[in-house]
Parts: sequence; structure tokens; C-alpha cells
Amino acid sequence: MNFELKEVHLPEFGIPETAPTISLAIYNQRVERVRQIMREKDLDALVVYGDREHNANLTYLSAYDPRFEEGLLVIGKNDTPALLVGNEGWGYSELTSSHLNRILYQPLSLMGQSRDKSESLSTILTKEGIVKGSKVGVAGWKYFSEKEFKNPKHVFEVPSYLIEELKGITGGLENLTNVNAVFMNPDNGLRIINEAEQLAAFEFASCYTSQGLRNVYFGLELGKSELETATLMGRDGLGLPYGAHLMLTSGPRATYGLPSPSTDTLKLGDRFTMCLCHWGALTSRAGFLVHDETELPEGIQDYLDKLVIPYFKAITAWYEHIGIGVTGKELYEIVMDILGDPFFGIFLNPGHYIHLDEWVHSPIWEGSNIALKSGMALQVDVIPATGTEYYTSNIEDGIALADENLRVELAQKYPDMWARIQARRKFMKEVIGINLKPEVLPFSNIPAYLAPYVLSPQKVMTVQR
Repeated sequence: MNFELKEVHLPEFGIPETAPTISLAIYNQRVERVRQIMREKDLDALVVYGDREHNANLTYLSAYDPRFEEGLLVIGKNDTPALLVGNEGWGYSELTSSHLNRILYQPLSLMGQSRDKSESLSTILTKEGIVKGSKVGVAGWKYFSEKEFKNPKHVFEVPSYLIEELKGITGGLENLTNVNAVFMNPDNGLRIINEAEQLAAFEFASCYTSQGLRNVYFGLELGKSELETATLMGRDGLGLPYGAHLMLTSGPRATYGLPSPSTDTLKLGDRFTMCLCHWGALTSRAGFLVHDETELPEGIQDYLDKLVIPYFKAITAWYEHIGIGVTGKELYEIVMDILGDPFFGIFLNPGHYIHLDEWVHSPIWEGSNIALKSGMALQVDVIPATGTEYYTSNIEDGIALADENLRVELAQKYPDMWARIQARRKFMKEVIGINLKPEVLPFSNIPAYLAPYVLSPQKVMTVQR
């Protein structure tokens, strides 16, 4: 294989106008799966905490996402789970919680608001069946290992008031268990294997994140500010719930990747990065604001050969190897065999799961025997951090793995989505030169599309065989 920069035509893959929905039946099925796990683990109740930044587990079960406040979901002795919300969440939760018993718990509200109409947390939890001696699972957004703490199952990342109240009711910390792994374990967590409806929702989001970046690729102008450039994302960058901050930076700040746009202006030769993330989808690219190698900063005219080509070779290998049954260590070794030199500075996992949160977990690390399964949604995410004048190169896009039965279901339920997926697969094979296994479903409208010289967006890396 040869890796070459080549001028190509990027087709329009389409933007869906109607969002897939997750039915009430699916939310009820999710709650029932949790109850089954509770029985297996001998838990009397399970309490899920969520806030604006950490809502994924809560939203997965309830469809409710806290906007300004916090929220609690209690699955206990009562047939209907309880959703505790604050003042501003009370009305908003009517949109999403028809399968839940809504309870106003005003301390979840912002400071200064009324606190005089709700029962105490202790009273509410007791009514949900949590009493002295109850075994309670607690979930927020992270669990821990023995590398971090001596007794990780009793270590919690949720607010202390919740743990203190539960300790007081049940009789001690020994009755509480961190159960985030139920949702996030990289092998069998509930949010690791997705229903067809959830995958369709992720593809919908990916259309918008990737189209937003496409708009920037083909519309940015030197001399415009980062803020003005970010508006090129248009409706594709606005409105849908964010899984991470919108990022677009140039010049020295681009080195750090994570800042939001500023009023700094785009200049010839500058470093450049952009990233848009909605629930279930993140798309990111990076390169230099140049037309070709002659405009690169002095001393790095070999940017393509030294960094971009090896990087794209690793991305190609990742795409062509990933599939059902592939282990995390295989993907890790494939990438590190190419980019293992310290120059490339690869320090994060070369790929991870994506869900309502941008990074759920990763099965890809040195020695990982976790085998990938149908229903998984993953993100190609290999980020060189050279720390040199060569800066970086970047492709981040979402895919799903689907066995034959799931592919048939997706094609039948979502024919427009299925047509987009097939068009992307064809583009990746016939234009970019990347061959995917049948079970690999690309969700991005700029699939494996890497323009290292950002001012020449039609010139992208390709594989010539």
C-alpha cells in the first residue's frame, strides 16, 4: 500500500431531518434489565445520580437530562422507579418521564430557590424501600479499581450528601456499592451494547457533527476570527445537546486541543483544530492553515512524510482490522506498531466507546482481551501529541459494529440511514481506499477524510494499492 495526498470529490451523504426516537418500551426494558442485575447482585435498591455534566447513566434509564440542576433516579421496592428533580426540572421532566414517579426534591435546585415544599431525602428514600440493612447500589459516572483505592467498591464520585444520607439510613458504608460498572464495564456494560434505535440516534447526531466540520473545511477564510469561523457549523453545530464543548482554535492555543473558539483570527501557517460533539457523536480534525507544504512553518516541510502518512497508515489499519471478535489488544498493537515511537506521543487509548457521554470507557489498551461485539458504538480516536513543531494530525469519527441480524434490523427500520451508511462504505473503499469488514458501519459524513493542509480541503489522504 502507498499513502498519497490526492484531490478527491467528497459527496453529500445527506442530513436526516427527523430524529430517531427511543421508545418508552425500550426505557422500560432497560429498567427491567437493571432490576434483573439487582437481583443477581442481591441489591435492594439502586440510586443513579446525574447533573448537567454527568447525565449519561441517568438519561439512559429515564430519558431525563438535568439542565440546570441535579437529578436522582431510585429503583427500589416500588413497581415504578422514582425520579427526583428540582424546581426547574419539575415541569421539564414531564416531557420525558411518563414511565417514572416524579418527586419534587427542592435541594436539587439552584441556590436561593424555594426549599419548603418537598420532603426530606431520608423520607423519600425510605418510601422507596431503602431502610436499615438495605443493600444499595450507587451510580454516577465513574468507577474505580484496586490500582486507585484499596476498597474501590465503596468509593463514590457522587456528592457526599447522597452517600451520607444513604449511610445513615442503611447503617453504614458497607451497605453501599459503586455500581457504575453495571452501565460502563467495557466488556458487558448495559450502555456498551446498543439497541438499533440507539445506534440510529447516534448516526443522526454524527451526521450533524460531521457536516458541521465539513462546513468549516469548505468555508473558512483567513483573517476571520475563530468565533466567526465556528458559526460555519451553522445548524449542524447548534441546538442538539452537547456531549462536549464545541472546540475550534488556531495558532498556539490549538496545541492544547480543548479550548473554545476565541476572537483570535486565522492566519496563514497557523496550527488549526476543530471538534464538534453531540450526544452519541464526536467529529474532530486538525492540521495546518496552509494550501501546501511550501506554506508550512520553517523546518517542517516534511510534515506529510514524517507525521501525516504514518498517522493515516495507522488509522487505515485500525479501520480495516476492527470488527466483531477483534480484541482490544489487537487494535492497540496495530496502532502502536506504527506510531509507537515517542515522537508521536500517543498516550490515550487508540479508540473508545461513545454514548451520550463522549467517552464511556475503552476496550483498547495493551494486553486487553476484551472482544468487540455487535451493538457497540466506538470512536476512532488516535491523537498524536508530538510536542514539536510538527504539531499533530487527527481523525475522530464514530462507527458501530453490527452482525447480520442487526444490519437487517437497521436496514428495515431506518432505510435512509442505511443508504447513508452504504454510501460512506463505498466512498471509503473506492475513493479513500479503506476496506471495511461487513459489520463496520461508518456514521460520519466525512468518513476517514483527512485534509492535512486545511486550506486545500479537497486534497486528502488516500490509500493506493
